[in-house]
Amino acid sequence: MLIRLGYDIQFNVRASVPIVALLNVHPSRERDLLEPDVLKVDPNIEVTNYIDFYGNRCARFVAPPGLLKLSNSTLIRDSGEPDPISENAREVPVAELPNELLTFLLNSRYCEVDRFSNIAYELFGHLPPGWSRVKAICTWVHNKVDFNYQHARPTKTALDVYTERVGVCRDFQHLAITFCRALNIPARYATGYLGDIGVPVNGAMDFSAWFEVYLEDRWWTFDARHNFPRIGRVLMATGRDASDVAITTSFGSASLCHFFVVSDEVKEEQPQALDEHALQPATLESEPGSYFEASPPGA
Repeated sequence: MLIRLGYDIQFNVRASVPIVALLNVHPSRERDLLEPDVLKVDPNIEVTNYIDFYGNRCARFVAPPGLLKLSNSTLIRDSGEPDPISENAREVPVAELPNELLTFLLNSRYCEVDRFSNIAYELFGHLPPGWSRVKAICTWVHNKVDFNYQHARPTKTALDVYTERVGVCRDFQHLAITFCRALNIPARYATGYLGDIGVPVNGAMDFSAWFEVYLEDRWWTFDARHNFPRIGRVLMATGRDASDVAITTSFGSASLCHFFVVSDEVKEEQPQALDEHALQPATLESEPGSYFEASPPGA
């Protein structure tokens, strides 16, 4: 299938501010792109691209005062298949893990692994290791945590989610990641496009969050928010948690004034361009020195 990807994100900038953006499709999906995947910045300023520590494609620039517009529209070919399943995938003992995966067993900004050791073993330690244990973690988080955009906040950690039992998509994933790491299963945060393809339309489109677990000899996709295989998932970035993969990080003040994302299936004979007339305004803000990750109710 073909999927039209795009976004239009605008900020009011009071004074010149350095910004790092992770808005490109992940390098692992570049071979599937049928059109250029280029971050367009208005006003036209110099943009430097680089690959970060986790293998994500990043862009950095200094935004001048005034209105800043970040936009793109591209087309990608997708298999149309749901997230793969391997019920016999085994857990890999820590002693056998590649060195670069050990960081995904440790504490991070939103995942307090050391505070979940006892909780994780009480809830899931008796279950057979491997795929079924990770699936049980996803199901527990999905059933125990309510989705509510009104309870979103940028400081919410896995422990907060466990205590409050409410959050948005990133919060579901942070809690599931923390449970996995506490059981010595490498887990990392992932973000990207996930349109309502093959499911009922569920509100405004946004970038979405899920997580990946290392089992057997590869990373596998899991999603504690939706808890069933989805079609049309397009990866943008992975990291320890949401702090590593913010769509924009501003080192100063930049107020979000417009936010639109699209991820729609299009007919192969008539690929459609991004309809900028459909853009709707947003009223969220990116605080100085913080990262921005919007999560409308449909995330």
